[in-house]
Amino acid sequence: MRQFTVVLGVFGCLCACVSSTFADGLRDNDLENVRQVPRPGVAVPEPDRKNLQEGLARLEKVLKPLLASQSTLVQELLPDVLIYHRAVRDALTYNEFFSIAEIKKARELLLTGFKRATELASGQASWTNRTGLVVRGFRSRLDQTVQPYGLVIPETYQFDSTKRHRLDIWFHGRGETLSELNFIHQRSRNAGQYQPRETIVLHPYGRYSNAFKFAGEVDVLEGLKDVKRRYRVDSRRTSVRGFSMGGAACWQFAVHYADRWFAANPGAGFSETPEFLKFFQKETLTPTWYEKKLWHWYDCTDWAINLAHCPTVAYSGELDIQKQAADIMEAALEQEGIDLVHVIGPQTKHRIHPDAKLEIEKRLGGLARRGAERLPASIRFCTWTLKYNRLRWLTVEGLQEHWQQARVDADLVGRSKVRLKTKNVSLLKLSFSSGAGPFDITAPVTIEIDGQELVGPRPRSDLSWFCRLNRSEENGWRVGRGRRRGLRKQHNLQGPIDDAFMDSFLFVRPTGKAKNEKIGAWAEAELARAIEHWRRHFRGHARVKNDVDVTDEDIASANLVLWGDHSSNALLGRIHEQLPIRWSDQDVQVGSRGFAAGHHVPILVYPNPLNPKRYVVLNSSFTFREYAYLNNARQVPMLPDWAIVDIRTPPDSRWPGKIVAADFFDEAWKIRPVP
Repeated sequence: MRQFTVVLGVFGCLCACVSSTFADGLRDNDLENVRQVPRPGVAVPEPDRKNLQEGLARLEKVLKPLLASQSTLVQELLPDVLIYHRAVRDALTYNEFFSIAEIKKARELLLTGFKRATELASGQASWTNRTGLVVRGFRSRLDQTVQPYGLVIPETYQFDSTKRHRLDIWFHGRGETLSELNFIHQRSRNAGQYQPRETIVLHPYGRYSNAFKFAGEVDVLEGLKDVKRRYRVDSRRTSVRGFSMGGAACWQFAVHYADRWFAANPGAGFSETPEFLKFFQKETLTPTWYEKKLWHWYDCTDWAINLAHCPTVAYSGELDIQKQAADIMEAALEQEGIDLVHVIGPQTKHRIHPDAKLEIEKRLGGLARRGAERLPASIRFCTWTLKYNRLRWLTVEGLQEHWQQARVDADLVGRSKVRLKTKNVSLLKLSFSSGAGPFDITAPVTIEIDGQELVGPRPRSDLSWFCRLNRSEENGWRVGRGRRRGLRKQHNLQGPIDDAFMDSFLFVRPTGKAKNEKIGAWAEAELARAIEHWRRHFRGHARVKNDVDVTDEDIASANLVLWGDHSSNALLGRIHEQLPIRWSDQDVQVGSRGFAAGHHVPILVYPNPLNPKRYVVLNSSFTFREYAYLNNARQVPMLPDWAIVDIRTPPDSRWPGKIVAADFFDEAWKIRPVP
């Protein structure tokens, strides 16, 4: 293997990383003794509790007219105030003061929140024009909670200028006590590892300690969108960076959204699940076949070719056990003909060596001057799901089979030809916006795809060009969308169950009585657990409505998570005959298989028959449970598109009961035949 490893001289002190222990060692492999994450807090002395409650009441008094205000400006800036109130209130409510010292932090946050609320009531908002460390917030589409993020605004930033600035996203390390209170306090005082000149640094919260996956991933994208709305950001000079758990996040964002960044700078962390858990956690893995398939979601080694479009500078300490992450990515990239730049901190454990920082900054500075590529003449792209389906002018709109690798190599040839080679793809879109098309506008574009030659449309006079290509077993590739009647898996509507919680969702509580008391009790307990664990692990407050109160607006705007059975849940009663899994009083029917209804419950995700642009989910929240909280590499989907649960086996830290059957729907959302 050719080596592009940068090994630095052994001198200088070590630079501490803002990160806590990644996991708790072999003790965290014990399924029978799973510790709580986050741990219970300390007792808050009654005088301090009373003082904080009085501070919250004082802040709420100022907030009340602001919440009712019709002012667009007030509503736009309210999240910047509400994050302080929520951070303190939740720490008090859910026993999340992890040390007595945090009581002082809470008082400071309440003072800042009160100051901002008072300013906003008078039409002012001084924090919006401040350089240095700034904490802001946004309202998430997932559950309508306010979520915080931190910024470092360079002193050179001029609010009355049109100049756009480079932006680096920095992903924090694992911190099991990193509540909203501690995150906001930290971001108010700590500028972080890197502060490049004339660069905005975004520190997303990521909804706690989930390696910026699932809701954490959405948090980053929503936070970035909010920053771009409020500050002048150069989209071609935006990067992703992080260390430890943040390094894992960096690998994930680099391979899934390769065309959004001018560079990626991952350090330590993990880059895939199975080898890391065996190497780092010393865990004996016994996954089901569908778990193995679902590892592809966040196993970055499987997506390595996408880094052909995202220049990457990896970092590891020479003595750091988490160097494994970059080593295994280096091997995966070598298979694609790419040599990874890997900066090594000599004689360094889980820290960033100061000389490495200088080397990394020099390399990222050069990449920032270049910026992200505008119009690549060649695209090398792979995906395993339509969740991540585009790169620049190429979009994969249909797969032959999910969770098998799909691959597209696309090349612009001269001024009138596109050459494509594909695998596991059934529908493609090629698109160049006005001014971006590279083609001669006087001639049709020739398309060579998998050995076939087709004639595409002519470019338009504004240099735009658009073409869809569809593949069938009978006719091969053709220009156009083709006949695609009925449901099909598509971007953001492709499953599995966990995907439903990466967009707006609503828990729907049954108000009727289940015909089977045991099933009713199981569903009630699982709903209570889902509400608790959405807040505990993804730091939100799940929206919950009774089935009889769900509106047409709810059906139009949210994924509906229906709890109970067709007797107890009125909405499920309306649609259960339109679902591919039939649930009657006698049995649960899945294709040719039947399961006794007395003790079996179906879990599934499916396009909502009342609104096929949204999901409906039966009896499930996100599918990994407490055991996975102990190591971020475990936090991957545990169930595919559907499963049958035998509730005679009680729920535990991994499963909601005994899983007796589970599978993916096919690309038309139909039950696949039993092999």
